[in-house]
Amino acid sequence: MKRIIKLLLSLICIFGLVGCGDNSISEVKIDYGNSALYSEEDMNAAILLIKDTFSAWEGCELHSITYVSDDECNSENIAWMNELAAANDLNEQFAQCIMFKSDFHSPKKNSGPWNVDEEYTGWEWWLARSEGGPWRLMTCGYA
Repeated sequence: MKRIIKLLLSLICIFGLVGCGDNSISEVKIDYGNSALYSEEDMNAAILLIKDTFSAWEGCELHSITYVSDDECNSENIAWMNELAAANDLNEQFAQCIMFKSDFHSPKKNSGPWNVDEEYTGWEWWLARSEGGPWRLMTCGYA
């Protein structure tokens, strides 16, 4: 009986802590689209990096993240990612890139770099990785 009570209390604590998370990214709609290049696991690794970056944007609420298209992983964009790497003193040669778009809402007050209480749509996130390496966020914003 004591084991059951301990188990129930543990579950209550765990579910209670989950509810204490950052609401700005807790209920984000993810659209993986269709990709012949990237698995859901590949995309989730990139999305985690996007969410980690976004969580530092005080007062902003992330609504959605959408995979754009395999067409974005082309030689021109990979070359651009490598140019960004060189400009930022990264000694890494990227072989792949991926782009997502997101929608989010800016803070209602004290918005910092954002327009106050505004919906941002189509915010681009560009990530790149070397063969077998982790994703790196290279740039984000409006094109």
